[in-house]
Amino acid sequence: MPTNRTNCPLKLQFCLINHESCYLTAEAFGFKVNASAPRLKRKQVWMLEQDSQDPQVVYFRSHLGRYLTSDKDGKVTCEAEIQNRDCRFLIAAQSDGRWVLQSKPYLRFFGGSCDYLSCFTQVMTEAELWTVHLALHPQANLLSIARKHYAHLSPRNGEIAVDRNIPWGVAALLTGSTGSRPLKCGKLSAESGRGTGYTLELKCGKLAFKDCEGKYLSPMGPTGTLRSGRCSKPGKDELFDLEESHPQVVLMAANSKYVSIRQGVSISANQEDETDLERFQMELDKESRKCLFRTNEGKYWALVANGGIQTTATERSAKTIFAVEWMGRRVALQASNGEYICTKKNGQLAAVSDSVGEDENLVLKLINRPMLILRGENGFICHHKNSNTLDAYHIKGEGGRFWYVNSSGLVCSDGETPDDFSFEFLEHGRISIRGKNGRYLRGKGGTLKGDGVTPDSSALWEY
Repeated sequence: MPTNRTNCPLKLQFCLINHESCYLTAEAFGFKVNASAPRLKRKQVWMLEQDSQDPQVVYFRSHLGRYLTSDKDGKVTCEAEIQNRDCRFLIAAQSDGRWVLQSKPYLRFFGGSCDYLSCFTQVMTEAELWTVHLALHPQANLLSIARKHYAHLSPRNGEIAVDRNIPWGVAALLTGSTGSRPLKCGKLSAESGRGTGYTLELKCGKLAFKDCEGKYLSPMGPTGTLRSGRCSKPGKDELFDLEESHPQVVLMAANSKYVSIRQGVSISANQEDETDLERFQMELDKESRKCLFRTNEGKYWALVANGGIQTTATERSAKTIFAVEWMGRRVALQASNGEYICTKKNGQLAAVSDSVGEDENLVLKLINRPMLILRGENGFICHHKNSNTLDAYHIKGEGGRFWYVNSSGLVCSDGETPDDFSFEFLEHGRISIRGKNGRYLRGKGGTLKGDGVTPDSSALWEY
């Protein structure tokens, strides 16, 4: 059964690094572009858009929503508000993975250094070669376009297989970061090297991965083992989408039992152990910011007669949407009938309460983020090399110590005992984190602080 896909492909955010190891930057002042920045921040992030008529033509959109342009004299700016003729570029991926950008109408190459960028030369040199780094959040799901199934790690043999209808659990989560094990010959390798590197190529709006021998990654065999070596030209079998990974959670009711569908379509809190039948995918509706809960078989929680909650829905509707009230480490769920879900004495869940009490409380635990990588509006959270505080610019390393909020409101990472933090899924693809002081974690001036009164944009994190 092919996937009934609910995720949208991630928009391709990336950065371009020139031969001097500096990032292509879009400045707000004068809509100028340069290659002077030594590190990645917001101004260095670009979005790739494909032409609707010619799949070989792409457009580069900056963080300001403006498009990169080159005129007949090779002058490059980034001020076009809509796609036009001078915004059209071609990408030629080189054998070492770098990209060459060529103006489509003038057939000149884009390159240079510092403030001296142009698109005028007809000869490629080192100055016209750009290294590409994805600027997406590094945790995502991988969908095969041909097989319409998701990749996951097989626990039996360590292979990555493409045979899942729904990307379920940690096994389906791809993490592109330091400490992750790379793919080699269909299996995860303990070490990275020449055989674990892939060149990223864009084909018809989809992704293709080319290995060091010029062969493309594709699913092979009945289980779809992911390996390269079959084709030197990408066809449909070699095309993939990266998709956002939804949070997957377990819920524990006031009776200290896990919410489950082990007994059938009715939802009850009656299990003491945790299996896939106690795990649910939490999908946030972008407009209402309310939630849908989905089982590992693709069925949604739905409100039925007399306030009952069952997993009978295959499509989204008003009856499958629930409002979430966040109460520290606990939540309450309100169904479309305006009533709160409570746990009855027999463990069954029903939306029959008009207020929140002990029986309406649920403890929610996130289970598909064994490595938590947080990105805010200023970048990733990381550990300062010469301090115990955390900042919001890079990827957090594994320190072995615990986070806590000190008396000055700074979030530190050298605690010997853990502080309690609670997650609130408030927006599509973003969470807020609240400390035991009741305040939200937010990025301020490059430092992570635990003093936010409300979950504004500085306190929302991609995860």
